[in-house]
Amino acid sequence: MEKKLEIKVLIASLVGSSIEWFDYFLYGTVSALVFNQLIFHSEDPTVGLMLAYASFALAFFIRPLGGIIFSHIGDRIGRKKTLVLTLSLMGGSTVLMGFLPTYEAIGVAAPIILVSLRLVQGVGLGGEWGGALLLAVEYAPKEKRGFFGSIPQMGVTIGMLLGTLALSLMTLLPENAFMTWGWRVPFIISALLVLFGLWIRKGIDETPSFKQAQEKGEIAKIPFLETMRTHWKEVLIAVGAKVVETAPFYIFGTFIVSYATTQLGFSRTLTLNTVTIATIVTTILIPIMGNLSDKIGRKKLYVGGTILMALYAFPYFWLLHQKSAAMLVVATVLGLGIIWAPITAVLGTMFSEIFKSNVRYTGISLGYQIGAAVAGGTAPLVATALLAAYDNSYVPVALYIILTSVISLIAVSAIRDRKNEELDKAA
Repeated sequence: MEKKLEIKVLIASLVGSSIEWFDYFLYGTVSALVFNQLIFHSEDPTVGLMLAYASFALAFFIRPLGGIIFSHIGDRIGRKKTLVLTLSLMGGSTVLMGFLPTYEAIGVAAPIILVSLRLVQGVGLGGEWGGALLLAVEYAPKEKRGFFGSIPQMGVTIGMLLGTLALSLMTLLPENAFMTWGWRVPFIISALLVLFGLWIRKGIDETPSFKQAQEKGEIAKIPFLETMRTHWKEVLIAVGAKVVETAPFYIFGTFIVSYATTQLGFSRTLTLNTVTIATIVTTILIPIMGNLSDKIGRKKLYVGGTILMALYAFPYFWLLHQKSAAMLVVATVLGLGIIWAPITAVLGTMFSEIFKSNVRYTGISLGYQIGAAVAGGTAPLVATALLAAYDNSYVPVALYIILTSVISLIAVSAIRDRKNEELDKAA
């Protein structure tokens, strides 16, 4: 593949996942700072906050539905057309949130419109990851597939960094200005990212794997049913493999913010800055790990990272409990920045290599989105509940991290490493 097309494909696969996570961080933070007061109006601030967080959680549960809808289109009509649809839905609803009137202006219609936009956003999000990943993987030369497949995974950390930067700049405004219009700016300027993403995606042809399936007449009539009939084991493998990639991520990146501030006395600013540092380290390491997987294999890197994750569960909390700023940084960078990086870098490529091209979009989307809904959305909740049930002891939370590692190791035990093999030979 010529260098120019290679770069275009990698940017096109990265931009959508970056927007996805930019929105994720933005919505989650603005829910707690703004929506609980201006949209979900309540006399009780706690009720307003719970309603705002409930609207945030909605996207997690609607995403598998979006995955089914758009993977059907992606396996039937093509990856490229689907990605234009998902980005338009996802980006359009994000931008519209920036123009949303408040409860004071339009009453109960405000939360109804916001929840509707959040649902549309969730449907788009559900189909985005699988398409972005396949755009990279199905275009990749076989000897670079691990590297190509790692690039969309960088969207997680790049999106979070962009979201952090945008909100940090806006919070420099006076409180009144931020609450009136400042919070809207990051939502509205995301339109620039969306337009760039649409422009670059429209300039790319359909992937070689999909074209080949079309030429051979192998397009599945109903990809979901075909996947459940022929690849249900692979879907279960993908769901299980996703567990260790998603649950520890939310513990190291989200749960830590409340745990370090309420239990250990660290400042919110220090904790957030620590997560940001770890996120930068991860962003640098992901493509390096993807490249390494092309040399030593996806499975070895994934299994190695997962074993390290299990071994690190107790040392992680021990480091935190030293109550030193330096140890907080070391603990978070080791967990989120270094140990998590090889797991997430190879996950998408490994998923792609266990499904045939005619159900690949559906298979990877189901595995990823169900795994994210089961383990991702619930991880901070489970960790908080364990703390409450066991008198603030971190032992059950560490055991929970170990459990996720064991589940994922069992799930991938049946996978055969396919580095340097043609993607579309019998998997």
